[in-house]
Amino acid sequence: MWLLLAFLSAAGLGIYDSLKKKSLKGNAVIPVLFLNTLFSSLIFLPFIVVSTSSTLLEGTIFQVGSGGWEVHRYIVLKAAIVLSSWILGYFGMKHLPLTIVGPINATRPVMVLVGALLFFGERLNLWQWIGVILAVASFLLLSRSGKKEGIDFIHDHWIYMIVGAAVLGALSGLYDKYLMAPQSEGGVGLDRMMVQSWYNIYQCGMMLVMLMLLWWPKHKQTTPFHWDWAIIGISLFLSAADFMYFYALSLPSAMISIVSMIRRGSVIVSFICGALFFREKNLKAKAFDLALVLLGMIFLYIGSK
Repeated sequence: MWLLLAFLSAAGLGIYDSLKKKSLKGNAVIPVLFLNTLFSSLIFLPFIVVSTSSTLLEGTIFQVGSGGWEVHRYIVLKAAIVLSSWILGYFGMKHLPLTIVGPINATRPVMVLVGALLFFGERLNLWQWIGVILAVASFLLLSRSGKKEGIDFIHDHWIYMIVGAAVLGALSGLYDKYLMAPQSEGGVGLDRMMVQSWYNIYQCGMMLVMLMLLWWPKHKQTTPFHWDWAIIGISLFLSAADFMYFYALSLPSAMISIVSMIRRGSVIVSFICGALFFREKNLKAKAFDLALVLLGMIFLYIGSK
């Protein structure tokens, strides 16, 4: 069950990335990100209200748990980590081809695996080491492909933003497992709907502060904001993908390394969208780089069974 949810989440993420690229084209990043968090919050707000005011959702997968500051402080940290990743990722994606961003993001399972090794005591076997080596090789080849489009991986700060977003995203994945793991296993044991619902609301609050303090005072001198219906699509597909992701992680047999790896399969969807809808260049070389990433993920999967 958790494997199916992970695959559905990956498909949703691929569409989410493509809509995000469309909405950022010639658009101001901060208001787009604020609206994303706002619409995502509005999606989950009814579940919070109904769960706290009635028993209508009791016993269902949509019930939102309750708790005081001793619980919400963990969710605030989750919101800060994810939002930091999103800010870097949005700015990087706006200025880079989707067919470059996707494969870089696809290396997150390697980062998660290293994190699991450091924080959860996991050890890499031969298959996993091969997967790590393939992922590193794909990144080096991708930098070569990027040079053909004038992108210098060493000196391009947009690349550093995407890599930083990937690192923070991997950290968020490890933190998710810690939040939802039972206390008997060393986790916090939080309700998954509580985490997803409230972290969206906290992010919206954080983005509102950034919007008013950083963007609005200078919005007439910077890139203007224009409405794009893809912005709503971003929130819808992200919320659905995250819902299936959190649900998968909440299942007892779920493995964070496998779920994270499958979710990065979203790069296939975003790569196809980059080729078909954004008419991006140098696709043959990038497709080979992407194939190495996917092959690395297969080795990670075999080694994690």
